Amino acid sequence: MTPPSGLPGPLQIGPHTVSPPVVLAPMAGITNAPFRTLCREHSGGRGLFVSEMITTRALVERNAKTMQLVRFDAAEKPRSLQLYGVDPETVGRAARMISDEDLADHIDLNFGCPVPKVTRRGGGSALPYKRPLLRAILREAVAGARGLPVTMKMRKGIDDDHLTYLDAGRIAVEEGVSAIALHGRTAAQHYGGTADWEAIARLKEAVPEVPVLGNGDIWTADDAVRMVRETGCDGVVVGRGCLGRPWLFTDLVAAFDGRGPESYARPALREVAGTMVRHARLLGEWTGDEARGVIDFRKHVAWYTKGFAVGSALRRKLAVSSSIEELTGLLDGLDLDQPWPAGADGPRGRTSGRNRVVLPDGWLDDPYDGAAVCAEAELDTSGG
Repeated sequence: MTPPSGLPGPLQIGPHTVSPPVVLAPMAGITNAPFRTLCREHSGGRGLFVSEMITTRALVERNAKTMQLVRFDAAEKPRSLQLYGVDPETVGRAARMISDEDLADHIDLNFGCPVPKVTRRGGGSALPYKRPLLRAILREAVAGARGLPVTMKMRKGIDDDHLTYLDAGRIAVEEGVSAIALHGRTAAQHYGGTADWEAIARLKEAVPEVPVLGNGDIWTADDAVRMVRETGCDGVVVGRGCLGRPWLFTDLVAAFDGRGPESYARPALREVAGTMVRHARLLGEWTGDEARGVIDFRKHVAWYTKGFAVGSALRRKLAVSSSIEELTGLLDGLDLDQPWPAGADGPRGRTSGRNRVVLPDGWLDDPYDGAAVCAEAELDTSGG
């Protein structure tokens, strides 16, 4: 099938063909197996759905929680797992473990996390500033993966005075990375301001050898189409735009197939409520504990109900429900015939910015020194 004018064709990541070229961004505590199931169902099984971030040290030490997080549903093809690590040797060991034990079909590496408790130790979006360390991690990951495709996700840099994405992209190509995703913000921006799509275009021009994916401010399928047409990128990575909105993948598939807004999903509150209950049930089945699943679901309530007339008091009750029965009963009390609200199409999730990035002492002195990163930088946190 020939893609519509101005849109890229299928995305090739190693032996895996991803069509349409749409990727669910890894988000800690969000993109677990139940949420990936919902997104994949709404896409008709098309696209790539990445696990939430896995720390390499926890994986090689076989931490019980981590081993649950790396379990994939039998229908997930390819199985895509994101790793976060700061020590080249440990990253290499984790990649070998994934390959040797057939834990996944694709490894993505995270260099985008802007959280202070990570950057202050030189991890996340601070790490690419140290070019030799970045190269060592990528080299060990690709070698350890033993043929599995390795990709990376990063930000533009630490701040506007310390941009790293072009150097990092070139290093990635030289070390055998299969594709690169760029979030068009610096660590200093956190999730505030506007994503710089021009940087995505510049990266695409700088590394034509591999696919480049764009990330940042994709709230609708039309945003995704506009990004690829304006930047020339090979695909998109969608994060906050699908929070409480797994059916965004219905829209993305339609848009990349050349179908218009008439094909987009616009569920009434009744369908949204049904998806909420199903999401909570899937979490309960996944954790083996219904109450635990409902508690984990609570953070999704505000995203699912965004724009609908729910009322602050009932919204608070939904956000503290502790059983499927209670959640269902509260939802049944709503006006479930409400149509999809126009206000639900905009930004969702974190939108705050930050002006200062906390870094280790002397971190910016020399981008080419052989700095090592403290193991404490390897924490379970946001994918960035």
